[in-house]
Amino acid sequence: MASQVLGLEEETGPNPGESELAVNPFDGLPFSSRYYELLEQRRSLPVWAARFIFLEQLESSPSGVVLVSGEPGSGKSTQIPQWCAEFVLARGFQKGRVTVTQPYPLAALSLALQVADEMDLTLGHEVGYSIPQEDCTGPDTLLRFCWDRLLLQEVASTRGTGAWGVLVLDEAQERSVASDLLQGLLRDARLGNLPGDPRVVVVTDPALEPKLQAFWGNPPIVHVLGETGRCPTPVYRDTVPTDRVEAACQAVLELCRKEAPGDVLVYLPSEEEISLCCESLSRDGGSLEDQGPPPRVLPLHPGCGQAVQAVYEDVESGARKVVVTHWLADFSFSLPSIRHVIDSGLELRSVYNPQIRAESQVLRPISKCQAEARRLRATGILPGSCLCLYPKSFLELEAPPLPKPRVCEENLSPLILLLKRRQIVEPGECHFLDRPAPEALMQALEDLDYLAALDDNGDLSDLGVILSEFPLAPDLAKALLASCEFDCVDEMLTLAAMLTAAPGFTRPPLCAEEAALRRALEHVDGDHSSLIQVYEAFIQSGADKAWCQARGLNWAALYQAHKLRGELLELMQRIELPLSQPAFGSEQNRRDLQKALVSGYFLKAGGIGPSILPE
Repeated sequence: MASQVLGLEEETGPNPGESELAVNPFDGLPFSSRYYELLEQRRSLPVWAARFIFLEQLESSPSGVVLVSGEPGSGKSTQIPQWCAEFVLARGFQKGRVTVTQPYPLAALSLALQVADEMDLTLGHEVGYSIPQEDCTGPDTLLRFCWDRLLLQEVASTRGTGAWGVLVLDEAQERSVASDLLQGLLRDARLGNLPGDPRVVVVTDPALEPKLQAFWGNPPIVHVLGETGRCPTPVYRDTVPTDRVEAACQAVLELCRKEAPGDVLVYLPSEEEISLCCESLSRDGGSLEDQGPPPRVLPLHPGCGQAVQAVYEDVESGARKVVVTHWLADFSFSLPSIRHVIDSGLELRSVYNPQIRAESQVLRPISKCQAEARRLRATGILPGSCLCLYPKSFLELEAPPLPKPRVCEENLSPLILLLKRRQIVEPGECHFLDRPAPEALMQALEDLDYLAALDDNGDLSDLGVILSEFPLAPDLAKALLASCEFDCVDEMLTLAAMLTAAPGFTRPPLCAEEAALRRALEHVDGDHSSLIQVYEAFIQSGADKAWCQARGLNWAALYQAHKLRGELLELMQRIELPLSQPAFGSEQNRRDLQKALVSGYFLKAGGIGPSILPE
């Protein structure tokens, strides 16, 4: 089998005469000249040396599981899915297609675009992606990149493998809730007992390899060597700067003045700091005219949407690219042109506390595994640099060895609701790489019971079944259902979409004019009404990007909320829930909206007085 699959590309070389005759086996069309250009680049990736052994292990693994371990930037995320597609093609597509999961929707989108280009195929046909509010697949799709939480819902609904024959769980070291649970469900299902002879490939950083090896029962492991080249020695600061954004900007400007070749990757903790850094560098870049064209500054975070592909584009003027990001690019988004890394050593994460039923933003040190991954981003043939904006002792004393499992830091109510809906397994019996605290599981069950989502036997009630249909947190879904009773569905649809999508505000106003325009969007009733007012003004502007820019709003986030609102409306119409006419701004609507919110969020109410409690 492996030798047959290898023939798909090994027999085709970058010979112009041959390129006119060679046919792409996936769509039956001749290969383009770009295919051969990209093929040469692919063959230079460190992962290419493991191609033959990977395909052999994929064919012969007794358990159907193959573990792939390698450093970031080695080409695992782009090449392994293509080899799996060749493996399935050699089987004649008789045993399913290939699905590749990513812990972040933006990474799934970006990889689908890149892999479709490398395979010389059409995005949306042979190669596609599935992310929230966007399904770019079709009946001919043989390779699909998917957000892991969406795939979890599919596996739960089918209680099997669904439509895939090979499943690639990429970036397992990110420890997302969906990825950890998918592994537990698939291990318990025992692949050998499932129809279609499915295969599972788990791709991880070497730091998590021993844990995964023990979890899966010692499956075959394919080791990918790191990128060959110079790996820079980190340079540490003596103290942590009081202003991280200013310190990062000054470090970038100093690199530009030194005319050190290569692009720059800057790691900051939050989207707000990313936006401030980009604004500052764009403003101060004009002072570097003596050193050539000003750098092109690009943000990279979940709120960027499809604009994130700009980080891969070549700059025609020869200007340097400066990509400013956070934890999103620790393991995803490998950029070959990066030669300089500036690392703040911190991340801002949402952490749920089950004791107080509240989520908070926690600023904390990154793990040693993340720090090493960031340093390796600057590896290359040309000399690079890695500047750490913290002392060496800061990392050694305060950083954990691995990223913390998200299943131990998130509200588990949506997860328990999903497990109950599909009757897969009792939450306490489900296998996790790291089991969440028992009190967190009990608190999630309590919350669902308080929301009337469970019956007296602990199974889902009729209301719980409806709640599980919505792509929302259970308390927010309950508030949306309550709006049907209180005749404020139109406003709750908007609010649910705005609360679920990426934040529309990513930074404070930069000038008095921008602050005044933003204040005009505020509502006297508070944040919830302000979010509705922002959305309605956005729609009235025709979803205009210039309108958003003038007010310091995130256009991609607001447009995502617009698509999610449409999806929620369609779902409510499909299950025949009553709707209501818009009435935002009236006194009665204000009271109705409060009642609907309290119906879902009563567990988070504190110190409610008689003057506030809705009648």
